[in-house]
Amino acid sequence: MEKVDIKSLGYEEIIESVIAIGEKSFRGKQIYEWIHKKLADDFEEMSNLSKDFRLVLEQRYRLPHLRIVEVQTSKVDGTQKYLFELEDGNVIESILMKYKHGNSVCISSQVGCRMGCVFCASTIGGLTRNLTVAEMLDQIYQIQKRTGDRVSNLVVMGCGEPLDNYDNIVRFIKMISDEYGLNISQRNITVSTCGLVPGIRSLADEEFQITLALSLHASNNEKRKKLMPIANKYSLEKVLKSCKYYFDKTGRRLTFEYNLVGGVNDTLEDAKQLIQLVKPLNCHVNLIPVNPINERCFVQSQKKVIENFKNKLEKCGINVTIRREIGRDIDGACGQLRKSYIDKKETIQ
Repeated sequence: MEKVDIKSLGYEEIIESVIAIGEKSFRGKQIYEWIHKKLADDFEEMSNLSKDFRLVLEQRYRLPHLRIVEVQTSKVDGTQKYLFELEDGNVIESILMKYKHGNSVCISSQVGCRMGCVFCASTIGGLTRNLTVAEMLDQIYQIQKRTGDRVSNLVVMGCGEPLDNYDNIVRFIKMISDEYGLNISQRNITVSTCGLVPGIRSLADEEFQITLALSLHASNNEKRKKLMPIANKYSLEKVLKSCKYYFDKTGRRLTFEYNLVGGVNDTLEDAKQLIQLVKPLNCHVNLIPVNPINERCFVQSQKKVIENFKNKLEKCGINVTIRREIGRDIDGACGQLRKSYIDKKETIQ
């Protein structure tokens, strides 16, 4: 009999499973708390369960957990980049960012990515597979266990396209925000997408209170197609229409991520076009100085150009910030640490 991944089961599912094997329902609650509040990695840690019952659990279920392979800590701002190994030997990465308002973790949703955005290291090598619910949860759990500090904010913006792993993302959001687990407020959760229109609409219909962040990165279809292959399938008009649908369904202000690439999408004309696109929407624009990667020839826009771009948006009433650069002295960009680790491993072999 193939063992069931118990960490990916919801609260009610665990209670039903426990009842099905002849145990009282409160045992299910105890198990769920051990996994999702006390962050147990092994059934043996569940000390208020009998040895016989722990043996039954061991025989029926898997309790997967990630292994920390490497942690890079920025000397500049204390940001930490984690490289995790999965049970099948694949590796993923997560980032811990410490702010005055609390700790924020950016997690991965896939091993690799098939979206092909040209400035992103995550997509080099394509998609290997989706992450399970347990593998997404455990990125947060292992970081919280290692630091001893509560994670209060969550961003699904690491390796992978979250809406390309839709069913697991929805289950993950429900579990990480439920009262029986870490109970992270949905208002403190952001899910990023490159623009999968059907996924955006489906997520809107879930009526979560999470923030949707759209990776925009260009203010017209022609430039966006060159930077993001998904734009060949879904035009800016369709993507922004789905974003408006998301706002209408949830009432949550939209976030637009805009990577500023020197000489590519950072002119004042680009800014004018961007204003026309987003001004009708209730939104916030995040300007991101692109994080250069070895495999691409893109360079960061000059500081003066970035400021001019920001000022142009502000003068037209757009809510805009320049994202604070963090982790620049470590492999801070999405996929960089994973890519360098894989490259070293292949060189050794």
